Amino acid sequence: MFASRSALFAVFAAVALSGCVSSGTSPMAWYATQDARTPNGLSLGICHAFGCQRQTTVRLAESDVAVLAGIMEAGRESPQAERMAVRRAVMWMEERVGPTVGSHNDIGGLDMQNAGVPGQMDCLDETTNTTTTLLLLAENGLLTHHTPSYPVARGFFLDGRYPHATAVMTETASGEDWAVDPWPYANAEDVDVMPLSDWYNTWPYAS
Repeated sequence: MFASRSALFAVFAAVALSGCVSSGTSPMAWYATQDARTPNGLSLGICHAFGCQRQTTVRLAESDVAVLAGIMEAGRESPQAERMAVRRAVMWMEERVGPTVGSHNDIGGLDMQNAGVPGQMDCLDETTNTTTTLLLLAENGLLTHHTPSYPVARGFFLDGRYPHATAVMTETASGEDWAVDPWPYANAEDVDVMPLSDWYNTWPYAS
């Protein structure tokens, strides 16, 4: 189980402060904040058990990249289409890694009773894993209209809001940031893809 409530507070405090990092910061810098392994080609470290307490290596095959390429092909025509394709790609990745990681039964949303349970994911796990998916797409030339960006966080208990974090991608033409957030949903069930400005003010993230 998670060491203590104070330990959880400390982790989210660090993440909330990380939300102040310059938007120009490489998303690769996020992994150090979570003591997580950076993606290495098709070898991915998938975080689970809350706060990246556990990491399971998943080695994808070229056939997996081909599936992702097929999903992303529908997004080439416009930024809006690509955002919908990213949503499907993140859902597919969650389904793909689920049996290996043991996250196929991951419960969405606030679920503190499962802190520390292998296979269950909090928003830090989800943010890290989704950032990994975005970087994988970018590395394989499957993003046309967006680039992966450094994750952000909101809420810090003291301001009356529960802490939460999300992966982010930036539309290259407009410079607009978009949240890519599967945390509210059970494994592979859905992903919120919305303007980051909306994400900051959308239940259950807002007080």
